[in-house]
Amino acid sequence: MSDNKLDSELHKLAGESSAFIHRLQRYGLVMFLVLVACLYGFVLWRVNVLNAMQPTPDAVTSQVKAARLPHIDQSVVNQLETLRDNSVNVQALFDQERNNPFQQ
Repeated sequence: MSDNKLDSELHKLAGESSAFIHRLQRYGLVMFLVLVACLYGFVLWRVNVLNAMQPTPDAVTSQVKAARLPHIDQSVVNQLETLRDNSVNVQALFDQERNNPFQQ
């Protein structure tokens, strides 16, 4: 008798679950679109939070200390100065830009 009662309960549960699944399938597209909209909103919110974040002074200090200053060899500097001094066109450009740097 308990086996029959168990079988009837299982059939009843299967019928209720199939009706519930049928209702879920009916609104499946709407639920999917709501889920995508929620995910999109979360991503936008997270980007906004991360974009507004400022670095700590300790982080800035450590990055400044870690940055290496560029080193230009003195022979290269001397070579560029001699090239500039030997070329009349380059001297004219330097003088013109030095006197009026904002002229187009």
